[in-house]
Amino acid sequence: MTVPTDANLATQALTEESNYRFHAFSADDAITLGLSIRKRFRASSRHGKGKGLVIAIQTIAGHNLFSCTVGDLGHPSGIGDVSLDSWSCLEGMINVVRRTGHSSYYVEKGMSAMGKTAKQLGLEGDFKVQGGAFPVWLENAPCCPIAVVACYSGSSQDDHNLVSGTVRDYIKKLTRNSEAPGPSMPEPSIPLHRPVSEWVSELGYSNGDQPLRHPENSVYDHHEHHGDDEHEHGRE
Repeated sequence: MTVPTDANLATQALTEESNYRFHAFSADDAITLGLSIRKRFRASSRHGKGKGLVIAIQTIAGHNLFSCTVGDLGHPSGIGDVSLDSWSCLEGMINVVRRTGHSSYYVEKGMSAMGKTAKQLGLEGDFKVQGGAFPVWLENAPCCPIAVVACYSGSSQDDHNLVSGTVRDYIKKLTRNSEAPGPSMPEPSIPLHRPVSEWVSELGYSNGDQPLRHPENSVYDHHEHHGDDEHEHGRE
C-alpha cells in the first residue's frame, strides 16, 4: 500500500473543503454537529484507551456556538484526559482557519509539502498548525467561511478525520431531509389577466402623445358596448 505524501494529503483536505458546503448554518446546527463529534469520539477506540478531547464551534468572528470536554480536566490521581493546554491548542488551530480560510490540516500538510515553516508563513504565536480545525462554508458565499468546527486530542490526522467525516455525514443528512417530499397542496389558481397591449394604455401614452387604444373588438369593448345597450333598453 502506497503511503500518501504530504502533497496528496493536502490536496485531499482541499477537496473536502470544496465538497463539504452547507446550504445554511445555524446555532442549532452547531449544537447538533458538536454533539455528533462528541458521540463519535466516545464510541472510538481512542476514548476507550483513556484519551480525552475538547470540541469548539465558533463563528469566524469568534462567537462561541458550542464547546465541551470529553474526559476529565483534573483527577484525584493527578492524571487527566485533557488539560488547559488542550484548549490553548484548540484556539490556536481555530486561529489558523481564521487567518488562512483553510482547514488547519491542509495548512499543516501544505506547509510540509512546500518545505516551509510556520514562521515563514507568519503563523507563530497564537497559531497552532495542526489538524483538527475545519472551516464551515456556505454554498452561496464563496468569499470566506462563516464558522470553524474544531476538536483537539493531540492526534493531527485523527482529529481532522473526526471533524471532516462528521461534517460530511451531517451535510448528507441535511440534504436527504431537504429532498423529502412536502405536504400535498392544491395548485393555486391563476387569475386571468388582461393582455399587455390593453393595460399598458393606463400607464402612459404612445409616440405622438396620443393615448393607446384598446384593440378593436376586444372583450372589454364588448363589455362596454353591452353595458351601453342595457342603458339604452332601460331608457326605453
